[in-house]
This record gives sequence, C-alpha cells and structure tokens, in this order.
Amino acid sequence: MAVTARNFVGSYFEKERLITVQYPEERIPLPENYRNFPFLPYDGDDSHAGLRCVACKICEKECPPQCIYIVKSEDKKPDYMGKPQFYPKVFDIDISVCMSCQICVEVCPFEAIKMDKVFELSSRERFDALLLRKSDLAKSNEYYHSICPTDAAGVDAKLAGAVAAAAKKKAAAAAAMTPSAGSTSAPGGAPSAASA
Repeated sequence: MAVTARNFVGSYFEKERLITVQYPEERIPLPENYRNFPFLPYDGDDSHAGLRCVACKICEKECPPQCIYIVKSEDKKPDYMGKPQFYPKVFDIDISVCMSCQICVEVCPFEAIKMDKVFELSSRERFDALLLRKSDLAKSNEYYHSICPTDAAGVDAKLAGAVAAAAKKKAAAAAAMTPSAGSTSAPGGAPSAASA
C-alpha cells in the first residue's frame, strides 16, 4: 500500500511524471522521425528553380489513397547536377485524403519529397483549404535541416556525392576526347621530335 500511495502522490508533485501539457502554450518537442504530411524541399533561394522534383510521377502512381496530382511541364530546367530536367507544372496533395504513410518519400529516387512535422492544418473549409498546391508544399532545404538534421545531412551528402561523381565522369570523358600533348606524331605516322 505504501508503494501505491508514493506513486499516487508522486504523480502530482514529481515534474517528470506530470504528463499534462498546457497546449498550445506548452509543446512537447516532436521526435526527429515524426511525420505528418509531405513537402517538397528545394535548394537555393528560388523555390521554382531549386525544386528537386522532375515530375516522374512515381509518387503519384504509388500513393495508396491517390491524393497526389502532378502535371509535367512542357519545358525543362537544369537540376542539381546541371542536366536539363522536366519539373512539375502542377503538384497538388489533398491532405484530407493523405494517410501520411510515407510511401511517396520511399519511392522517390530524387530525394524530392519528404515528410513534414506540421500538424496544425485544420480548417473550416473541407475542399480548397485542404488541397496543398506546389507553392504551399515547397519549403527550403534549410527548413528540412531544422526539422530533420540527421536525415537532411545524409541526403545532402548523397546529392553532393552524385554531383561529384557526375563531375568526375564528365572530366574523364573530356580528358579522353582531347589528345595528350606528348603523343603527337609527325605527318606520315613517324614520331615527332617532341615524343622522341
């Protein structure tokens, strides 16, 4: 009986056992792996030019409730490696249907869609207010670093590695195309004085 009484009294006076949080004045910090609805990270200052999405529509096809709607652009813009890529002209997510399963994040090969921690999205309207457009979904890479620093650092390292590998491949291809200065030959196929 003493243990029960100690636990009962402790639940009112021990700070670590007080479980009621006076929300919204007080907030429990969310864990890094908490997820709610998707967002589109972009690099740089321009949300249109820095958007990583190339409108491949894999997330739209794999989404179980079919809440993602994408229209591919007709023109191209350079991606993070400098290659011209398509981009989404329209990218909408209906959050009234989204079940926060994270399948869109898992299937994206471009690290272009991630899960956000914002959960206070209630609205009095049922339709247009719960449809997030591309401008609402686009958030900076700095924002992504602020909510998921470990995951964001891993993604940045992966993308930087891809850029470095592409630059190395491009330099190797350029070096293979240009003949070296020491292997010139004189007319007729005889080695020149420079190579002898």
